[in-house]
Amino acid sequence: MTGLMVAIVLGLLVARYVYQQLQRASAIKPAPTSQVVVAATRIPIGQRLQPGKLRVVSWPAGHQPVGSFARIEDCLDRAVISPLVDNEPILEDHLAPREGGAGLAAMIPEGQRALSVRVDDVVAVAGFVGPGTMVDVLVTGDVPGGGNTVTRVILEDIRVLAAGQKVQQDREGKPQTVTVVTLQVTPEQANKLTMASTEGRIHLALRNTIDTKEANPPPVYKTTLFAGSPPPVPTATSKSKRLAPPPPPKPPDLYVIEVIRGDKRENQTFPDSH
Repeated sequence: MTGLMVAIVLGLLVARYVYQQLQRASAIKPAPTSQVVVAATRIPIGQRLQPGKLRVVSWPAGHQPVGSFARIEDCLDRAVISPLVDNEPILEDHLAPREGGAGLAAMIPEGQRALSVRVDDVVAVAGFVGPGTMVDVLVTGDVPGGGNTVTRVILEDIRVLAAGQKVQQDREGKPQTVTVVTLQVTPEQANKLTMASTEGRIHLALRNTIDTKEANPPPVYKTTLFAGSPPPVPTATSKSKRLAPPPPPKPPDLYVIEVIRGDKRENQTFPDSH
């Protein structure tokens, strides 16, 4: 009987404890939230944002991503300048200005230009030069008045904006056969690239996107490339012999004549004419 009473008392205490914990849990207020606009589907670069591609989700208040939007209408009709994935928050940095248009024009940063150059399968590195890749631009041409041909790097670490009419890279990295590549350059680089493509033959050297160091390699001349090793540098001895001044000429022979004028005598020196 005593054991039964103890069990009943313990059961009542446990029930009371559980009841109190449930009361406390129900009294805790939920954390405040705010709204953030996210992509409802994958949005490729250059497209304008439409209502069907966006939705609003709850986000912890005070922890919204910098530059995010709370209302869908605030980011409608603006072009995307970087690709977006499902549920990715829409940020100001992802969008072009509302007056910036859509497509390729919206992708060009302020102060930059988009310049297209004609390429073939060799120039385009077998089709692996695609949107978003980085390249160096080389030009081969004749040296004016020199009768020689030279290849030099004229631009380094240049971003490819489009390959053909595609502005987004293939997800699997497959090569794309194109005849035109569009590069992102400054106005000064655009002048240089236009001259190179008009007066010479250009090639693109594909580089790693995280490798931003400028190599600035020296130009390569045709005569140096095919003439073999350069001539040996002369030693100091041979050089000094070659550069030594010629010996001075031997002075002419002289003869002396005594000249008598009245009571004066004097010697005069004359060069030997023989």
